[in-house]
Amino acid sequence: MIPIYRMPAIHVEVTNGCNLQCSQCTRFVGHHPKPFFMDLDMVEKAIRSLEGYRGQVGIMGGEPTLHPQFKEICKLVQKFVPNRRKRSLWTNGLNWDKYKDVINETFDSDRVIYNDHKDAEVGKHQPLLVAAEEILDDRELMWRLIGNCWVQWRWSASITPKGGFFCEVAAAHDHLFNGPGGYEIKSGWWEKNPNEFLDQVKRYCSRCSGAIPMERVDAHAKYDLISQGNADKLKKIGSPKFKKGNYKLFTGKLTEEDINKKIKEGWTPWSHRPYKQSNPDTKWTDEHDVQKDNRNIIE
Repeated sequence: MIPIYRMPAIHVEVTNGCNLQCSQCTRFVGHHPKPFFMDLDMVEKAIRSLEGYRGQVGIMGGEPTLHPQFKEICKLVQKFVPNRRKRSLWTNGLNWDKYKDVINETFDSDRVIYNDHKDAEVGKHQPLLVAAEEILDDRELMWRLIGNCWVQWRWSASITPKGGFFCEVAAAHDHLFNGPGGYEIKSGWWEKNPNEFLDQVKRYCSRCSGAIPMERVDAHAKYDLISQGNADKLKKIGSPKFKKGNYKLFTGKLTEEDINKKIKEGWTPWSHRPYKQSNPDTKWTDEHDVQKDNRNIIE
C-alpha cells in the first residue's frame, strides 16, 4: 500500500445519493436506507484540511449535483483550492445543463470526469460486496492482494461526514454498515503511511472484494454480487435493494490458480469504458498497457 499523501486524489463525498442504481456501485447506491448530504461547514472543513496535499481535491458523490447547495460547494472549491489544476469533479451529467456554467468556472475540462453510465455494452464494474475472507481460504494470499489493491494505487482516499478514510471504498463500507467512522478531519490528517491507517485496513478490506481478481459485472445488471456474510449485514441494516431481491450470492471459493488466470486474461477493474469524457460532447481514449497495469497485483 502507499501513503495517503501519495494517492492521486482525495474525494470530498458531498452525498451518497444518486439518480442511478448501477450494479456494483462503489458507493453502494440503492442499499442505503437514507442518503447523506454533507453540510457546507463540513465541506469547507474537508477542503481546508487538504491544504498542502499535492494530489487532486475531488468533489464526488453519489451524484454531487444532487446536493441542493452544489453551486455553493463549487464556490468553496474556488476559494480554498486556488490552483485550478488541483480541482476535479466526478458526475454522471444529471444536472449538467443546470450547472455547466459554474462547473466550467470551477474546473478545467480535463479535470471533469463525466460518466453517464448509458453504454449498454461496455460498462463493467468490479464486485465490492463479496468479502475476501469468505472466498479466499489462503489468508496469506488474501492480504497480499489487499496490500496491492488497485483502488489504493489508482483511485482515492475520501472524506465523508463521518471522517477521513484511506480508501474511497472503505469509506463507503463504513457508512453502509454503520461503522465507527474515519479519522478526525483536521489539518494534515492525510499525512499517514500504511502503518498509521492499518486499523482501517483490518476493519474494511477483508469484507471487500475490490482487490480480488474476479469476473466483473455489467453495470446495468439488476443485481449486486454479494457474499453470505455481507448479505446478512445488508438484511440487518434494512437495505432497500436487498429487500427487493436485487442481489446474487457468491458462494464459491477462489484459489491462487483462479486469480492468476484472471490476471492473465487482462483483469483491469479500474477501466469501466474504453474512453473518457469531460462533458456530454467529448470522448477520448487512452492507451493501456495491460501487462504494465497488472504489475504487482499478487507479487
